[in-house]
Amino acid sequence: MEYRSVSETAKQWNISDRRVRVLCQQGKIEGVIRKGRAWLIPKEVKKPVDGRTTRYQQTNSFYTELLLKIDELKDEMNKKCTLTQGEIKRIHDEFMIEYTYNSNAIEGNTLTLQETAMVLEGITIDKKPLKDHLEAVGHRDAFLFIQDLVKNNIPFSESIIKQIHTLVLMDRPEDRGKYRRIPVRIMGAYHVPPDPLLVPEKMENLLAEFKYNKKMHPIERAVLFHLKFEGIHPFVDGNGRTGRLLLNLMLMQEGYPPINVKYSDRKRYYEAFDAYYRDGNISIMLSIVLDEISFRLMKYW
Repeated sequence: MEYRSVSETAKQWNISDRRVRVLCQQGKIEGVIRKGRAWLIPKEVKKPVDGRTTRYQQTNSFYTELLLKIDELKDEMNKKCTLTQGEIKRIHDEFMIEYTYNSNAIEGNTLTLQETAMVLEGITIDKKPLKDHLEAVGHRDAFLFIQDLVKNNIPFSESIIKQIHTLVLMDRPEDRGKYRRIPVRIMGAYHVPPDPLLVPEKMENLLAEFKYNKKMHPIERAVLFHLKFEGIHPFVDGNGRTGRLLLNLMLMQEGYPPINVKYSDRKRYYEAFDAYYRDGNISIMLSIVLDEISFRLMKYW
């Protein structure tokens, strides 16, 4: 029998070397042989079915009608929108303020909506921490950055994720854009994020999964990526804000408007993560996103 190396197999199957080694370790490649530190993979063996891409087929079917309605609404918006550039800019500016306020408030920022607007205009709020000011400015800059990414058709990558995080974490320069090196827990959550040593591999696998899986509806892909990204919790801080920005980046790249997860809806938002990691159920998060997309699309009419 003829064999291939890990790198040769990875190239043939269009996945990473690390993913091939994981499949070997998990016994998912038939006839594989361990020789010292190397793995030998039979040339004729077929690529194992990736369970990550088939697990959510029932969800696709369940939400097909809702997703189609969203797409119809999006198409109608593109055809009938008669707003001027000034009106569209006003809507975008208001969204950015509300989005910055809500996303930061979910993570404990104490600025009110009005104070957030003032800080983004360059005004310092008396008796409010510098950290809260920097978080508002950083989130604004990160959102402007993803708008530029969409405008210039810049492909999604690990580098982009780290750049977004760097902008978000203005108040923690030593931790910006760096994967965590310590264990973390999400207080009150069902799920425990992986050991820090596994974070680089988990992120690599996550990006590979969503790069090559084009069968899922774009909204579903964005939702599932968000759930998995937050589960990895790759950074020591700023994961929630970064994750919601990435969710919007993925939606905007597919022509959908960005969404604003409300601070007032945070309990349901947290429950969505527990539902996914406890029961494998993405419907709560999907419902939140679909509701917000519908609302945002109607704002343009």
